[in-house]
Order: sequence, then C-alpha cells, then structure tokens
Amino acid sequence: MSALAMAGQAHAAAFYIQEQSTKGLGRAFSGEVSEQGAQQMWWNPAAIGGIDSIQNYVGFTAIIPHADATNVNSTITRPGFPLGAAVGIPALGNIAGGTYPVGGSQNTHNPINTGYLPNGGFALPLGDSLAFGFTMTSPYSFTSNYDADSWARYAADKSRLRTFDLQPVLAYHRGGLSIGAGPNVEYVRATLSNYLPDPLPSLAGIPVVGPGLSAALNTNDGHQYLKGSGWDVGFSAGFQYHNDKIDLGVSYKSKIKHHLKGHLIIDGLTGLLATQGANQRVDDAHADFTTPWQVIFGARYHVTPRLTLNGQITRFGWSKFDAINLSNLGANADQSVPEKYHNSWTYAGGVDFKVTPVWTLRAGVQRDLSPIGAGERDPRVPDGNRWNFAAGTSYAMTSHFTIDAGASYDKIKSNPIDKTEAAYVGTPLQTIIQNDGVLHNANAVILSIGGSVTF
Repeated sequence: MSALAMAGQAHAAAFYIQEQSTKGLGRAFSGEVSEQGAQQMWWNPAAIGGIDSIQNYVGFTAIIPHADATNVNSTITRPGFPLGAAVGIPALGNIAGGTYPVGGSQNTHNPINTGYLPNGGFALPLGDSLAFGFTMTSPYSFTSNYDADSWARYAADKSRLRTFDLQPVLAYHRGGLSIGAGPNVEYVRATLSNYLPDPLPSLAGIPVVGPGLSAALNTNDGHQYLKGSGWDVGFSAGFQYHNDKIDLGVSYKSKIKHHLKGHLIIDGLTGLLATQGANQRVDDAHADFTTPWQVIFGARYHVTPRLTLNGQITRFGWSKFDAINLSNLGANADQSVPEKYHNSWTYAGGVDFKVTPVWTLRAGVQRDLSPIGAGERDPRVPDGNRWNFAAGTSYAMTSHFTIDAGASYDKIKSNPIDKTEAAYVGTPLQTIIQNDGVLHNANAVILSIGGSVTF
C-alpha cells in the first residue's frame, strides 16, 4: 500500500520544534548554548555548571501557524489492467491506464493545527563542582488535517506526531570551564493516515477496450491508518567557558533512531482489491526513522554590564532522516519511503539589555534553512526557508522569582509541493501520484510565557 510520511511543518526547519525556553524565544534562540542556567539545559548540558542555588523553570508556548496549500496540477497515473483475464471473460479486453487530475478540493487553508507546548525543568548544585539537572521537552511534535476530499488526500489526511524528551544531566565546573552530558530518553507516539486511490475506477471517462464498456470517472478511494509508539535513547554533551566579558558554548545532540510498534488498518477498498483481501488490520506493524543530530556553536559578549550581544549557529544532521522503513505489514511487502533530507544550518543573532537591575529586554533574528530539496516536499511537510523575528522580556518580581515572556513572527518562503508518491508499490496495480501544488501565505506567530524560581 502507499506509505505514510512521518513529519509535519513545525516552528523550525522541517518538523523540529525549538521552543524549549521562553527566554530563548525572546531573542530568537541566539544565546542558549552559551548562557548559564536551567533554562538552557536542552541546548547545552554544561549550562548548569557552576550554579550556586536550586533553579526551577516552567514555560508554556502557543504556536499559531497560517498557510494555504493549493493545487496546481496534481495527477494520478493508473496502470493498464487486463480486465477480461481478471474476471475470466477475455472478450472484455483491458482497462487502459492513463494520467488524470486528482480532483477534489483545490485549496486547504491552515492544514497545520495550532500547537500548545509546555516545558520545564530544574537543576541543583551537588557540592562546589557538580550539578544535576532534569528537563522535559517535546522537540518533534505537530498535528495536521487535510479534508477527505482534498487534492492532497493521497499523500496526507490526518497526522499527529508527539515526542516527549526526558533529559537528566550532570555537569562539572572548575574555574571558568563547565562540561556536561546526559541521555535523551524519548517516547514517540504517531498517528498518520492517507487515502488510497482506486487503481480500477468504475467505468467513467477512462478509455476501456472491450465490447460495450465505457463510462465516466468514479473512483472509490480506500483509507490507510497507522498508529504506533516506542521508547528510544540518544545523548547530549557540551562545554561552556565564562569570564567577565564573554560566554562561549559548544554542544552536540545525537541522532535518535526511533522504533515504533503499532497497528495498520486498511479499509474502504472495493471491487477486485476487496476480493483479494487488501482490506485488513495488522496489529504488530513496525515503523523506523531517525531524527537528526545537531551541533551548536554560540557566544555572548558583554559590551557593558547592561548590554549583551548574542550569536549562535546550528548545524543539523537532517540527512539521517533519509527514509521511513515500514515492516511486518501482514500481507503487504516491507516498504522504505525515501525522504532524502539534507543537512542544514540555522543562524541567529540577538541582544539582551538590562533596563533596570530587575527588568531585561531582549530581541533577535534567526535565519532557518530548510533541509528539504526540490522534488521532495510532500503535503505533510511543505517546508521552506524562514526568517524568525523575536522580542521578549524578563522581570524579577522578587530576588527568587522571575517572570519571562516572549513573542516571535516567522515568515516562511513559498515553495512548491512536488513529491512523487506511489500506492500498491511493486504490484501490477502500482499507481503514481504526482503532487503538484504550492505552499503560500505561510507564517507563524509564537507566544510564550514562563517563570523561574531559585532557592
């Protein structure tokens, strides 16, 4: 059967979500790898090195995307089929194959749903040199919906991906240098579906070879639904250096190969496919895919006691997300769905300014380059290069409690949706779907509020 892509547009390139800190959002994630504190643990485990008190933080972010996914000239190519031989009446001849428009609703407005993302963590010193921390995040998560009659229905219907990352951290500090490391334990849950085209549409407008056979196009789509979950582990490591004028940081987050187990349901197929047992439920289906590694470099320069400049560069190993491998599919052959992502870069610059000893303003700009090349964008991931413009603030309500707020606006480049997909791969009924659409009017507004407490 046709395979299901495992992704969706989120608030960063491809399907990565970087909103793991309200403070970081306010400066477009330009200083996280090099700043000290519990809020920066996700980007660099060394960030808690040298802390002298217990730190707790929590944040809540709303991601509000806006876009249109519009058809241009998407087509479906059906195979020729020996109808007479299939039903035992050679005189009926063949149904001729051909290429036809996919039809359906030609525009989907806001296919990616608004998302709500909590995050939090804590850190505590263990003597003079050691610190322990723990953070909870959701780095790859999204929900998308296309209508049942959408032009994109054969590639995407309803999708839901959630990752829950638990990261315990140990950090060692001596002088101005901190090093830290810890595992990333991730739970993934995915629900993905799409429609399956009828390769033998009921007699309508498709040329038919045989006596008395002709009619108009009238397809009977089937439906495919995959649900799975699993636990997997990676790791993070990094170091920081601090003096009176500069903070430096470098960190590495490993790839994580995810192994999902769940069930696959195929239903709604009619005619010959139904008689051949194509409608089925498989209760131990497997799906494997790999999320990218990342290397982050950053610095903060304290121009004055009140003004700090931030810069950060991230290299993403998106080439690890090269395919989604589906196996144990019952009567269906194992499948490998090519993704062909390439490694990408993110660049960010920002500023923190202390208006008063208790009030800080910040702002930043980020350039985020998409890892998806021409010919590889499907409706689930209609991604494009983007600019992120951000502003934020922090206010110390007391010496132990600070409230943070941040907002950003993402402008996403319009791009073609142009990936070729197939149903019934490797069988005589293989049917080709050429997605030919465009993502346009794409942007996202992100709002975040959080707070931190020290003891």
